[in-house]
Amino acid sequence: MTRTVTVGLDGSAESRAAADWAAHEAQLRGLPLKLVQVWEPVPAPMAQAPLLGAETQQHWTERIPREAADGIRRRHPGVEVTVEQLTGAPADTLLDAAKDSELLVLGSRGLSGVGGFLVGSVGLSVVARAELPVVLVRAGEQAAAENGTNPSSATPSRPVVLGIDAGAPADAVLEFAFTEAARRDTALRVVHGWSLPPYYAYGLGMDAGLNDELFRWEAAALTEALRPWRLKHPAVEVALESRVGSAADHLVDASREASLVVIGRRIRRGALGAHIGPVAHGVLHHSTAPVAVVSHD
Repeated sequence: MTRTVTVGLDGSAESRAAADWAAHEAQLRGLPLKLVQVWEPVPAPMAQAPLLGAETQQHWTERIPREAADGIRRRHPGVEVTVEQLTGAPADTLLDAAKDSELLVLGSRGLSGVGGFLVGSVGLSVVARAELPVVLVRAGEQAAAENGTNPSSATPSRPVVLGIDAGAPADAVLEFAFTEAARRDTALRVVHGWSLPPYYAYGLGMDAGLNDELFRWEAAALTEALRPWRLKHPAVEVALESRVGSAADHLVDASREASLVVIGRRIRRGALGAHIGPVAHGVLHHSTAPVAVVSHD
């Protein structure tokens, strides 16, 4: 089956921005783009209401995807675009529609007055359960600038930012981030946040030599984790940042100058169900750049 880049479309400004971002990504990957629109059935009594009835459904299932596809074909003439219209629970249906895709892209509403995303229940559910990379894109100037970048342009893109756990680096996350930087012909900025020993919380000091040793150890661990990937992608310029403090906070700060932020999510299939973890949660809600969440074992 042909691989695709899939995007969820609901007619909002956020989903239109996501569709443009996904079209640009499909062009970089040399893949077709699939627009998926999900109509969630409403209870029979409500379906008779003017705003929820047959005319509204016809508008959503015909006009919106047609106009979106026509616009993308004009703005991205080299991308093959298909439309799939489905009925069902949005998160379940999107995940099923994207099961053979390389990437699933969703729109997310920007927070009013401050940087960041407002991630709805559908987006969180998809991110928490997907086993393929999911990218959240908000409507806004930064996403528009990234979407409008000509892949053949000599103007360098903003860097790709990667959040990494140096003690347990995930191959899938590293490969995704390095490959995205290579596709964009841009640098990779690797951000690693770590915590000081517990005795700092109790006001106990430590000598300067031991303090320096801790910083050297963390930096060395980060360098070693990235070594095989730098050898595999020698053309990608890499900048390393190993800093004390919240990894989510450091990634959010870095997102202001990023074209894409890449983070990992460990797949958990336990009885408590899927979740995204505190770092991913913080980045998803406060990043000002598109965020790619890459699942891994």
